[in-house]
Amino acid sequence: MSNQSLGVQNGKLAPCPSSPNCVSTQSEDSSKKMEPLPFKGDITDTKQKLKTILESYPRTKIQNEDGNYIHSTFKTKFLRFTDDVEFYFDEEEKVIHFRSASRVGYSDLGKNRSRMEEIQKLYYK
Repeated sequence: MSNQSLGVQNGKLAPCPSSPNCVSTQSEDSSKKMEPLPFKGDITDTKQKLKTILESYPRTKIQNEDGNYIHSTFKTKFLRFTDDVEFYFDEEEKVIHFRSASRVGYSDLGKNRSRMEEIQKLYYK
């Protein structure tokens, strides 16, 4: 994935590609769409909760944290593929939008979706 595909532009994360190895809360495609996470308190508390979850994952690194945006990378366990996972903290809507996408390949065998479902479960605990 090029760096041009990362970040927030006009309140939106980049759209998912046509390949099935991406999910996003802002996708128009129902097969890639997931629900955003509601804020837990103010933005500071919300970011801290999410960062604690991210830091609990092995082979995961927060690459960039800038205001209302976090970019992290996850490396898969066996083949060490890198997935980019972005979070946009929408203060107007009081939700966290996210996008999780594989850098290479076509199919991820559902890994991006299952990872984000797991993060959602941890967030709601």
